[in-house]
Amino acid sequence: MNDKHSLGNFYEDLYPGLDITHATPRTVTEGDQSMYIALTSSRFPLHCDAEFARSIGFHREVVNDLLVFHIVFGNSVPDISLNAIANLGYADVRFGVVVYPGDTLHSVTKILARKESSKGDTGVVWVQTIGFNQRNEEVLRFTRWVLMAKKDINKQIEDSERITTPSQVKVENYFIPNELQVNNFSNKITGGKWFWNDYKIGERIFHVEGVAIEEAEHQMAARLYQNTARAHFNAYSLKDSLFGKRVIYGGHVISIARELSYNGLENALRIVAFNGGTHSNPTFAGDTIFAFTDVIESINLDSKEIGALRLRLIAFKNLDPMKEEVDIKIEKDGKESYHPAVVLDFDYTILMPKQ
Repeated sequence: MNDKHSLGNFYEDLYPGLDITHATPRTVTEGDQSMYIALTSSRFPLHCDAEFARSIGFHREVVNDLLVFHIVFGNSVPDISLNAIANLGYADVRFGVVVYPGDTLHSVTKILARKESSKGDTGVVWVQTIGFNQRNEEVLRFTRWVLMAKKDINKQIEDSERITTPSQVKVENYFIPNELQVNNFSNKITGGKWFWNDYKIGERIFHVEGVAIEEAEHQMAARLYQNTARAHFNAYSLKDSLFGKRVIYGGHVISIARELSYNGLENALRIVAFNGGTHSNPTFAGDTIFAFTDVIESINLDSKEIGALRLRLIAFKNLDPMKEEVDIKIEKDGKESYHPAVVLDFDYTILMPKQ
């Protein structure tokens, strides 16, 4: 057998300080945007209504921030997480210049740290990925940590120095698009009654609907994002894995939960940051996702027209929190852990017009 194929990187291959330029840049098309809407039911007008987008200063409809995230994330998968068991979390995620259909995205990643598991058969790797457009303008940067398979479970790898990730993105690191002008913002287009001033710290917004994730839809979504991680595709090899079957890509769970949040957050504009995120339990095909949002912080930006809201989006599988009240975290065996129905704990910040 020749060695022209690649098995991808394993835990041992990703050492701190390693810089990787990822192959296959991606031109984002109108078709990609339409397919994303079809797979997530996204309704935010900024991403589907060119006239609305122009009315608030943009050239045309803007590519959904989460689609940008998924494409940059997917671009990194062949080098970073092809052999991942699970993507565990995110921090310090910052969105940069907006992406329009026709823009071409490419990305680079730096390995920050790694730590072997207590059993020595897996390890966690921390990485930072940055995405750029064709003009080398930054569109996105994020830190994530990944549970990785080892190539040789009998070989011990020394842990690197631990890194600390910020608890939230600083306000001075928010990117507010220069072209954004909300003088002509119309909530008749969004259907939303509530503006930045109306959301109060501690308020909980239930998003009412539930959405089942079907196997075929998830497979199409992961392909749209060019996310080739084996954990989402290779049913044959996963029979002997930790879960014994394919796992839904955690980022797609974020998308489903975020689009559910339209009911209650209709006037949200763009996402400026993920402050942190945890895929607390795996999601599988056939699970139904429900969600609610807690308002963590109301941030009064240096603007008379726009404010920011820091939100905590909690997603559940096969449990409707409007009908069954549960604690997000529970005590088990003397340790605090997430309720088994909680699949996402997501802290992010959005822009919203003031009234």
